Amino acid sequence: MVDLINQTVGDAMSDMLVVETILYERHWSLDDWRATYTDLPNRQLKVTIKDRTVIQTTDDERKATAPEGLQEEIDKLVSGYKSARSFVRPSGTEDVVRVYAEADTREAADSLALAVSQKVYDLAGGIGDRP
Repeated sequence: MVDLINQTVGDAMSDMLVVETILYERHWSLDDWRATYTDLPNRQLKVTIKDRTVIQTTDDERKATAPEGLQEEIDKLVSGYKSARSFVRPSGTEDVVRVYAEADTREAADSLALAVSQKVYDLAGGIGDRP
């Protein structure tokens, strides 16, 4: 089924057909389908840096490839939280880095976002007050 949908652009027609197939095969109602998903708490922050082009990403902006060591630091931080993930991406219009973090609790998501923001500030040339 992975070859039937395009997660990058989210083709609605193929997504709908895949969902219909899953519902049919599993004998699920829409309520059954809805019950399989739990939205995790998340936090989005931004960090002002000297030059947003120092942040480079890959994997649909989910992994930082530059500056060196940033992704490893993010991965270390994420490993300290339950059901967590975090990624950073440069703004397209201003010298800021957008930080996204999610975890199993609001407090954990807030804490992870702050910690990742501090790493971005330290490793990517943050300016102004440190988060």
